[in-house]
Amino acid sequence: MNHKNIIFRSVFTLALAGFLGACQDDLEDVNKNPNEAIVAQPDYLLANAIKSNADIILGSDASMETTTLYVQHWAKIQYTDPDKYTASVTNIQNVWTNFYSLGLTDFDKVIKLGEESGNVNYQAVGLILKSWSFQLLTDLYGDIPYSQAVKIDQFLTPKYDAQKDVYVGLLADLKKASDLINTSGSPISGDLVYNGNLTKWKKFANSLRLRIALRIADKDPVTAKAVVTELAANPSLLIASNDDIAQLTYLASPNQNPVSKDRETRDDYRVSKSVIDKLQELKDPRLAIFANKTVDATPTSYVGVTNGLLADSAAKLGFTKTSKLGDYFTAPTSPAVFLSYSEVLFNLAEAAQRNFTSGDAAALYQQAITASLQQFKVSSGDITTYLGQPSVAYNAANYKKSIGDQKWLALFSQGLEAYAEWRRLDYPQLKPAYAGVLNGKFPLRLTYPTGEQALNSTNYKAAVANQGEDKLTTKLWFDAQ
Repeated sequence: MNHKNIIFRSVFTLALAGFLGACQDDLEDVNKNPNEAIVAQPDYLLANAIKSNADIILGSDASMETTTLYVQHWAKIQYTDPDKYTASVTNIQNVWTNFYSLGLTDFDKVIKLGEESGNVNYQAVGLILKSWSFQLLTDLYGDIPYSQAVKIDQFLTPKYDAQKDVYVGLLADLKKASDLINTSGSPISGDLVYNGNLTKWKKFANSLRLRIALRIADKDPVTAKAVVTELAANPSLLIASNDDIAQLTYLASPNQNPVSKDRETRDDYRVSKSVIDKLQELKDPRLAIFANKTVDATPTSYVGVTNGLLADSAAKLGFTKTSKLGDYFTAPTSPAVFLSYSEVLFNLAEAAQRNFTSGDAAALYQQAITASLQQFKVSSGDITTYLGQPSVAYNAANYKKSIGDQKWLALFSQGLEAYAEWRRLDYPQLKPAYAGVLNGKFPLRLTYPTGEQALNSTNYKAAVANQGEDKLTTKLWFDAQ
């Protein structure tokens, strides 16, 4: 072949490439939607991820079919297998997948967009919610991917961090987020929790730090005390009223509360006998809020269902002779609570009892109960009467029982947090499911999803070797007793 042909073909090839490139550019221009954002917007990502996480903590997978049954807030009157601790592989996989692929992925992107735009408040809020998500995950599973998580370009198969390291890391992350917040700086949008109130976001961050500090108090009291001491020195850093509660308030259908949506087609849940018996024993004014009266007349008007009954035994109780969940919780606009004022006060009461602070544990305990009752619109007269009962009085000699029993009630229908605190405090002392499949034991965690076993096998096996058998009954690090 002569040189002229080579030159001609080279020129022709370059010209063709240029022509095709120009065509591609034209096609890309034609196919662009002028009304669609090319770069993800932090406000849309933030709103979507908040809604996603709220749906998870109230939804079927992480709450209705698992934690809310395990902690005996609800019970099942039909399809009772989950109430007997026969955990659904699908439920377990969905919790893991949805937290990692939806909430955490979007919160991480919000942080990065905040960094790129120089908006420290998007960075801070993204980090707070990312930390909250990891806290929920480690509470449920134990050791989890944390330090290498949501970094798919670097770590396709992330390692599992030990639960202690996750909690300690989250304490540092939340401290960083709180310090980042600039209340007079750039505003944020897409905030479905506080509507852009950055002072309240700072309070949520520090209240999460308080929660985690108490979570590790039995296993790492030195770290716990250091965090609590810092926070107690400046109470304005914490959620300080029911107006500060971190929550998402839902809208009417189709954006309603997941429990409300579930009730449109299902009627297989009832209030647990454990809850109704305790409320009746204490003459608790929240009874009429937590449960509805039975449709048919019954001696006390409220009848709970024993957890873990066989299907035929549950059915014999009767749909009209057992108490459904109270209307407050099934209303379309009922909120998903992330962290409440009463929880903060219970944590401060416990911190005082542990001598982490100089606070008055008994007074803080009463304030915590008051905050819970006020959260549910109980009258001041009924609050005074309730607190005056000897059965409600604080017992410093067995503070875990006093705080555990009342916190369990205050966290009603907050399945994930109630389940974590019940495991930590060991109160109230519940009985395992009547026909449970765990040989008279309670589930103490969720097992790892089968997808991890298949796709991240090496790291999954390392986690099991560190934590213990991948069973529902394996105790997590924070669960000391």
